[in-house]
Amino acid sequence: MESTDKALDQGPNPLTIDSLLDNVQAGAPRLGRTRLIGIDGPAGSGKTTVAAALEARAKARDLNTYVIHMDDLYDGWDGAERGFALLRDHVLQRLADGREGRYRRYDWYQGVYAELHVVPNTVDLLIVEGVTACDRDAGHWQALRLWVETSNEVRLDRGIERDGEALRDHWLEWMRWERDHFADQATRSRAHVIVDGDPSTPFDPALELVTKSVALPPHDSAAS
Repeated sequence: MESTDKALDQGPNPLTIDSLLDNVQAGAPRLGRTRLIGIDGPAGSGKTTVAAALEARAKARDLNTYVIHMDDLYDGWDGAERGFALLRDHVLQRLADGREGRYRRYDWYQGVYAELHVVPNTVDLLIVEGVTACDRDAGHWQALRLWVETSNEVRLDRGIERDGEALRDHWLEWMRWERDHFADQATRSRAHVIVDGDPSTPFDPALELVTKSVALPPHDSAAS
């Protein structure tokens, strides 16, 4: 396969999801036999929607695909860093070693970790979405990093609509924490693709993402 050269698109542009998956499949897997996509960005920006679109297109290509939502690993509102540590140590590292990944889903109502989930080491594509999904300690395993963003106003409105007015203070505190976290991790600047989470540009949400910039990793024929 010919090399996939680094490209840069400025301004809102629809990009096909298949082109992203083509790029991911062109490179050698870095996580055992699995290729890893991380989707990060502030809460309420649209990461879950992007993950669902990627999952649907991947399955349409007959890729054995698994999605992890970081919300299922956080130890409550103050537990994002612990959630990433669980992902790194019990899912990613184990898959890299050729073993199955394992994690327990955090029950936000009970405030405890609940049932066990197993990520088979035969998965072709693992998609991890959520704040901390693209922390630096996962970078060497990732085939593609996406950052999803929109305005603070839109994000907060989405969060309150989903979780209720009673959790507004939790949301505001979380937004302050993640701002500092992203600055420390340089998450946005390390992303290969920056996605508009509230686009005004017309696009097909089943097949496309509206991007602000694209800089896909290059691959040569030896890696494909």
